[in-house]
Amino acid sequence: MTDNAAAEHPASPMCDEASAFLDVPMRVMIRLSEKKMKVREILNLKPSSIVELPKSAGENVDVLINGRLAAYGEVIELEGSAGIRLTSLIAES
Repeated sequence: MTDNAAAEHPASPMCDEASAFLDVPMRVMIRLSEKKMKVREILNLKPSSIVELPKSAGENVDVLINGRLAAYGEVIELEGSAGIRLTSLIAES
């Protein structure tokens, strides 16, 4: 931690207690879209099938943390793989 960061976030008992949770693994899931399909449609799916989604190309995807919506983002390409650039965070209610 830099000196500036230490000055901005002074040590406190709450910070010490919270630090115990910093290495707890959490499931992060990216949800492109959802669609309801009939069993008949699902059974007819094959490797060349195309499933039309209700979202348009370029719309934000949902970022869920432990099953709860936490942010929105856009899919980007990162050196041959995909990534998510966060566009907005969801405030706790």
